Amino acid sequence: MTRIAVGGFLHETNTFAPTKAGYADFVHGGGWPAMTQGADVLKTLRNINVGLSGFVGAAEAQAWELVPTIFAAASPSAHVTEDAYERIAGVMVDGIRNAGPLDAVYLDLHGAMVAEHLDDGEGEILARVRAVIGNDLPLVVSLDLHANVTPEMVERADALIAYRTYPHTDMADTGRAAARHLAQLLKTRKKLAKAFRQLPFLIPISWQCSSDQPAMGIYRKLAAMQNEAVPTLSFCPGFPAADFFHCGPSVFAYGQTQTDADKAADKLAALIESHENDFDGRIYSPDEGVRLAMELAKTASKPIVIADTQDNPGAGGDSDTTGMLRALVRNKATRAAIGAIYDPASARAAHAAGVGATVKLALGGKSGIPGDAPYQETFVVEKLSDGQFVAPGPYYGGRDMDMGPSAALRIGGVRVVVSSHKAQLADQSMFRYVGIEPTAQAILVNKSSVHFRADFEPIAATLLICAAPGAMPADSSTLPWTKLRPGLRLKPNGPAFVPPLKSRSHSPAIG
Repeated sequence: MTRIAVGGFLHETNTFAPTKAGYADFVHGGGWPAMTQGADVLKTLRNINVGLSGFVGAAEAQAWELVPTIFAAASPSAHVTEDAYERIAGVMVDGIRNAGPLDAVYLDLHGAMVAEHLDDGEGEILARVRAVIGNDLPLVVSLDLHANVTPEMVERADALIAYRTYPHTDMADTGRAAARHLAQLLKTRKKLAKAFRQLPFLIPISWQCSSDQPAMGIYRKLAAMQNEAVPTLSFCPGFPAADFFHCGPSVFAYGQTQTDADKAADKLAALIESHENDFDGRIYSPDEGVRLAMELAKTASKPIVIADTQDNPGAGGDSDTTGMLRALVRNKATRAAIGAIYDPASARAAHAAGVGATVKLALGGKSGIPGDAPYQETFVVEKLSDGQFVAPGPYYGGRDMDMGPSAALRIGGVRVVVSSHKAQLADQSMFRYVGIEPTAQAILVNKSSVHFRADFEPIAATLLICAAPGAMPADSSTLPWTKLRPGLRLKPNGPAFVPPLKSRSHSPAIG
């Protein structure tokens, strides 16, 4: 029987964010499944929208024997602590080392992990796995669409296969694609040629959405380019908030010959570069966005949905800034709801006061974001929750969620979801679990950039993007970069990065 060692370790690192990811964050998981080890991995990672889940189902259909190591993921944030990285990576690598005879290894990784002590978190994991299994055993990896792929990752894996949707509704599908590719490697016993290209400009995440142009058209053409000669082809727009040398978009192709791989990678890279002008769009200030939403709501039969993009916990924000809440109240919005503001202390105060009580709170604003502060006001407690629910929408895909003690608060015509854990508001259930029916609101403000679209586009009259203070600037050129590749444009058609003098002698060569 074919024996495959499997594991998952995922984190998207915003090196400019206020809060690091410690071991406890991976134990809880945030919007991901809680950490599991050994045989429990195969019980937990089943029938949900996660790469490893898709791989498990496909592997069982092939009658492969799986040797699970660990699955650990945490909400995007600043660096993964050295302690968390080494403990989790240690379990994964030791599990592979102690697995006995293996035919291959599959890993579900993110691709944009930066640890306190390592810029290339995934490249290091793959190096450690290679040191255990040698160079001949197939090693296949699924990656997030936001992966900042490095030459070392390409070199050490036999195949990297990335999601093609943002919102990421195809995570499990990508795990299945990895299983199909691995089946081919096992059948032919032939390694494929690789081609890797890094693109010359950063792409802000708000304009990476695969249900809008230009990404939608690019991914359609990418799919059409795959064939027998090039069985696997990927485009990662990248995560433009990780300050290290290899941050940025990339394409990678696997071909029967080096010529096949090179031609496909060059063609795809040229296609993406031809759309540089299109990776841009309108972003509103908080007051502009709220006032426009209020005007549109007068005649709309569905909610106007606003993305609070700069405080997106899916990109490293703490989900606690108050700029959009202030704008809703200041402009006297009605039938409006915002979520979720992460503030365990305010959630505890609401639970202590009880439903129907009024509480004076210093809500949110505790992550030290410039231009933001706690919102000191009196709120009505409308509903309380223990934070346990299922998120059935297309992004979370039926995951069990734990937002901790939570409350629906009201101030004027505005309702606020307050939670004790943070996760990107990308599912309608994240309003409903505290008694707010999203379809009955005139305006919804989601702390998310794009993932919310998967479940909210069908109920939205219009989608708007607003930029209130937060850890993930909508304009990537405003970040205080220090380590990027010289000449990389900081946004489409933006200024080129020039390294600070003190760091120029330390930049690695591009592999």
